[in-house]
Amino acid sequence: MITTNKLSKTYNETTVLSIDALEIPKGQSFGLVGNNGAGKTTYFSLLLDLIQPTTGAIKSNGIQVNESEDWKPFTSAFIDETFLIGYLTAEEYFYFIGELRGQNKSDVDALLAQFTDFFHGEILNQKKYLRDLSKGNQKKAGIVAALIGHPEVIILDEPFANLDPTTQIRLKEIIKDLAQKKGVTVLVSSHDLLHVTDVCERIVVLEKGTVVKDLETNPATLRELEAHFSGESVVLQEEEE
Repeated sequence: MITTNKLSKTYNETTVLSIDALEIPKGQSFGLVGNNGAGKTTYFSLLLDLIQPTTGAIKSNGIQVNESEDWKPFTSAFIDETFLIGYLTAEEYFYFIGELRGQNKSDVDALLAQFTDFFHGEILNQKKYLRDLSKGNQKKAGIVAALIGHPEVIILDEPFANLDPTTQIRLKEIIKDLAQKKGVTVLVSSHDLLHVTDVCERIVVLEKGTVVKDLETNPATLRELEAHFSGESVVLQEEEE
């Protein structure tokens, strides 16, 4: 579904991302973790053609994203609040995204009705512009907007940040449902190792722009990730031996 080949991004002679090869199959819930500056957002930005690669390319469904826009109809994302239109209300924004994705008002309303518990009565019918909502509520609006139009690929950068525990739990259910029941390819980056191991069947660790681990999630994955980021990897290996 998504193929990365000899991809790199360099700024002022500093390489911030270098991935020789990476394949993400259709319907996989894929997690990307790493410390600040590891290259997570850079990778997503390249995947969304927000920036140009220095070398290499990413293909989605066989379409090279920086050479064609044919990937856009089946791809959606929420990276941060810049993806929102601040002077619109939530309803206006949802209907606008719906129009872009060939959905009428009834279609959008039907989707929104599925997320009443996710919104907690704080998004719809508030007569507030998106710019006036809290960071958490902006994120809720952006995530649900990314679900409009039945996308095949959904990209979420730090989706759990600024959300209260109840909403985080509901978001986990949403992500699992998308990948496991609807066959959507969901890419999630997160600093929260517990959340990402809960929702992703595969996790890639980036370090200084390169892939250092590529794990299929299992009961030991969280401990392995914690050991890696705490510098205990060698000790963990010795224990396993």
